[in-house]
Amino acid sequence: MDTVTIFGGSGFVGRYIVQKFADKGYLIRVAVRNPLAANYLKPLGEVGQITLIQASILSSKEVERAILGADIVINLVGILYEKGSQTFEKIHVEGAKNVAEKAKKLEVSTLLHMSALGANKDSLSRYASSKAHGEEAVLKVFPTATLFRPSVIFGPEDTFFNRFAEMARLSPFLPLIGGGKTRFQPIYVADVAECFLKAAFKKEAQGKTYELGGPEIYSFKQLMEYLLKIIHRRRLLLPLPFPMAKVMATFAQFLPTPPLTPDQVELLKSDTVVSPKAHTAKELGVYLNAMETLAALYLTRYCPGGKAER
Repeated sequence: MDTVTIFGGSGFVGRYIVQKFADKGYLIRVAVRNPLAANYLKPLGEVGQITLIQASILSSKEVERAILGADIVINLVGILYEKGSQTFEKIHVEGAKNVAEKAKKLEVSTLLHMSALGANKDSLSRYASSKAHGEEAVLKVFPTATLFRPSVIFGPEDTFFNRFAEMARLSPFLPLIGGGKTRFQPIYVADVAECFLKAAFKKEAQGKTYELGGPEIYSFKQLMEYLLKIIHRRRLLLPLPFPMAKVMATFAQFLPTPPLTPDQVELLKSDTVVSPKAHTAKELGVYLNAMETLAALYLTRYCPGGKAER
C-alpha cells in the first residue's frame, strides 16, 4: 500500500486532501507542528490509516523523518501574513526547498507543491514574490514536481467568505478595497483536493504547473454583493482606495490575527484569474463546482436567526 506524506495536512485544504487519499485506501502521514491539535483528522480514515507526525518544514531532520518510506509527498504549508520567525522567505522558499531536497534525496516518485495564483518574482507583494521564488527553488531540486496555483479557495472552513460574513454581522458596511474591481476565480476546496489526487497518479502531470480557478470570474464587489444576498443582510459597500487601505492595514497588521496587512493590500492590486494558456483542472479530468451551488450551504449560518429566510 502506498504511503503519502502531507506537510500542512491539518489546514483548510489539507483536511480535504487527507480525506481524498484516505478514501482511496492510502496510508497517510500528516506532518504538522502540533499533532495534538490535528487529532480530528484521524476519523477521516480507518484505524491506523492516518498518522500524525510532529515536523517543521524548516527542520531537515524532521522533514527527512516524515518523508522516509513515502511514495508521494505533498507540501501545502503556507502563511498569509508574517509573524515573528514565520516569514514568507522562510516558509514559502526555504521550507519548500527543504521538502523538495529531502524528497529528492529519498527518491520519492511524486512531489506535489501548493503555490498561489498570482505568484510572480517581480511582484511588489512579498507573498506573491516568495511563492514564485518557492516554485523556482522546488523545480531546481525536483524538476518533475507538480505545482498548483489556486485562486481564492472557498468552502465551509474558508477564511474568505466566512471572514466577510462575520464582518457583515457586526459592521454597517463592508470595505471594497481598491473600489472592489479586483477579479477572482473562486474554486471549491474539494475540487482543489481532487486535482491533487488526480495529479498524483497522472504521469503527464509531472513537471507541470496547474492554475486552478472555478467556472466563473467575479469582481470583489460582485462577491460581496453575492455574500450579502445569501446571508440576507443589507450593508453599505464602501469603496476604499488602495492608499487609504494601506494606511489602515499598517495598524491592523499588529493585531494577533491581522484582518488586513499592507502586503495583502498590494496583492489585491492584481487579478487572480487563470491565464488562457495555463494547464487547468480540466486536463486532470476534474469537474468544477459552481460557487453559487455550494457557498450558500455554509453561509446561511450568518443569516439573521442563523438560517436562510424563505
